[in-house]
Amino acid sequence: MSATTRQIAFINAAHSLTHYGLLILATAVLAMTQQESARFGGEYGPILALGTAMFVVYGLGALPMGHLAAKFGRKALMVAFFLGAGGSLVLAGFATGPISLALGLAGFGAFAAIYHPIGTAIVAEAGGDRVGRAMGINGVFGNLGVALAPVVTAFLAATLGWRWAFVLPGLFSVAIGLLYMREPAYDAHKAGISARPFPVIPREVVRRAVLTLLLIAAVSGLVFNAFTLLLPKLMEERLADSPDLLPVVGMLAFLATICGGVTQYTVGRMIDRRTLKSVFMPLAMVLVPGLLALSFLQGWAVLPVSAIVAAAIFGQVTVNETMTARYVAPELRAKLYSVRFTIGFMGAALASPLVGFLHEATGNLALTMLVLAGVAGVTLLCSLFFPNRPEELRPELWTEPSGPRVQPAE
Repeated sequence: MSATTRQIAFINAAHSLTHYGLLILATAVLAMTQQESARFGGEYGPILALGTAMFVVYGLGALPMGHLAAKFGRKALMVAFFLGAGGSLVLAGFATGPISLALGLAGFGAFAAIYHPIGTAIVAEAGGDRVGRAMGINGVFGNLGVALAPVVTAFLAATLGWRWAFVLPGLFSVAIGLLYMREPAYDAHKAGISARPFPVIPREVVRRAVLTLLLIAAVSGLVFNAFTLLLPKLMEERLADSPDLLPVVGMLAFLATICGGVTQYTVGRMIDRRTLKSVFMPLAMVLVPGLLALSFLQGWAVLPVSAIVAAAIFGQVTVNETMTARYVAPELRAKLYSVRFTIGFMGAALASPLVGFLHEATGNLALTMLVLAGVAGVTLLCSLFFPNRPEELRPELWTEPSGPRVQPAE
C-alpha cells in the first residue's frame, strides 16, 4: 500500500468517526429516555439539547486549526484527533448526569474540530488532478459514519445499554490513533503526487467564489446537522413508535442516509467533468420540496423521500468542499477551510437546540421540517451567485493573453 493510499485511508476513517461521534446522542437519547429516565429525565428535547456545547465547540474549534497545523504539523493534530475524540466518547459513556455527559460531548466536539480543516486539506492535496473524485470518496466515508451511527447505536443501546454506544466507538478511535502514530508525516510531493500548477485567478472571481461559499456554509450547516440529528426521531414518529423497535428505527435511518453516500461518490466523479454550479443547482432545487414533503408525509412514503433529501444534502457537501480546492491556492486552503467550517458549524450548532425546542413546543417534527425547508431555500438563493466558469475544468484558460473567457453565471 502506497503512502498516499495509507494516508487517505486514515483520513477517511477520521471522517467516518467524526460524523459517527456527533450523531451518537441523536439515537442514544431514544434509549436514555427509557433506561435512564431518573438520571437524565424522560423527555427527548432536553436530553438532545445536551449536545449543544459539543456542536458549539466543534464549530469554534475549527477556526484556529489552520494556524495550529502550520505550527505543529498536520500529523500531530490528526493524532490528537483520534486519541482525544476517542477518549472523550469513553468519558461520555461513563457520565453520571446531564452535566458530565455534556462535558464529555463537548470534549469530543473540541477534538473533532480538528478533522475538517486538516483532513479535507490533506485529501485535496492527495487527490492531485482528480480532486473531485477524492472528495467524493472521502464524502462517502463521512456519510458512512452518519449512516452507521443510528443503526449501530440503536443495536448497542438495545443489547448492551446506551453507555456502550459511546464507549466502544471511543475505544475504536483510540486504537486507530495508536496506529496512525506510526505513520510518517505525509508529503504529497515526496509521495509522487503531481498536480497542475495552481493558476492565477482574477481577484474579483475569487472574492465572489469565497463570499458565496461562506454564505452557503452559514445556512447549509444548519440543514445538514438538523436533518441528521432528527432522522432517527422522524423514523420513530412516522414508522416505528414502539420502544421495542429501536433497532428498526436505526436501520431505517441507515437506509435513508446511505443514499447520501452513493450520491457523494457520483457527485465527486461529476465534479471532475462539470462546473461546480451545474452540479450544485439541481441538488439545491430538489432539497426544498423534499423537506416540505417530509413535514406532512406519514408511513412508508417517508423512507424514499428521506433518502432523496439525504442525497441532496450530502451531495451538496462534496461540491462545497471542492469549491475551495478549485478557487483557493493550496497554501491558503487549510486556513480557509478553518474559516469555512467554523461558519458552517456555528450554524450547525443551532440544530440541536432548534430541533429540541421545536419538538418540545409542537410534539412532532412537522414545524421543524418547514423551518429547514425555508433555510434550504436561502441556500438555493445563495448558490445563484456562485461563478460558473469553464476555467474550472481547463485552468490554462485563466492565463490566456486575451484574458479568461467568461461564461455567464446565470
